[in-house]
Amino acid sequence: MFNASLPPQSGATLAMVNPLAGADHQIAGWFHAHLSQAFVNLLRVFSEPGSAQLIGVVLFLAVIFFVWKRAWTALVTMIVAVPGGMLLNELLKLAVHRHRPFLDGWFVDWSGYCFASGHTIGATLLYGQLLLFLLPLMKSKRRQRLIILSAAMLVMLVGFSRIALGAHYLTDVIAAIFLGVLWLMICALLLKPMRRRVVAPVAIAVEEPRPVTAATVEGRASARLFVADIVAHKLSP
Repeated sequence: MFNASLPPQSGATLAMVNPLAGADHQIAGWFHAHLSQAFVNLLRVFSEPGSAQLIGVVLFLAVIFFVWKRAWTALVTMIVAVPGGMLLNELLKLAVHRHRPFLDGWFVDWSGYCFASGHTIGATLLYGQLLLFLLPLMKSKRRQRLIILSAAMLVMLVGFSRIALGAHYLTDVIAAIFLGVLWLMICALLLKPMRRRVVAPVAIAVEEPRPVTAATVEGRASARLFVADIVAHKLSP
């Protein structure tokens, strides 16, 4: 058994605030009682795609790629959506001030607050935004479904690992996914005018007819005379 216990809270008060409080504690307690070193090692692998280190590396590579391609709208979208959303989540943690399920134990050593899950919202924001970039490029419905399923499974594995490791409650993970998706939707709406300003000049330049110059008019007239001469020659007896 573990020398750790759930932080004391008033059951009646907690139930009024969080109707899933009972499920939160039961699930956290069950996983905490069944942790083993092998299970913890596996959970840490599942948790890694939502770690700040890996997200930072992916963001760095994405920034370099967008700068190289001069995709300024995509660059701004990525920065606002992912680091911006994660920063808001940290402010939410300080505001809610919810303690983690377990603070110490054989395989547990957590600090900070837990609502909402930082790993889960980071994974939701990063892989969700990459998904939004990739979907328009996929012409096959099968490939679209495949990348949507892959992104969803990745986020779910990160969320599951955080619950099983005792770092977060179930509601921390649910809230992180919900808030992450909501933030991506807000970013898409707020940055829509920027995308229009970038696309509109390009569309106008493509659709605008070329100006007719004197040389063009002369060339067309010469071509018509040439064709007329050939027709006259063919019709002459």
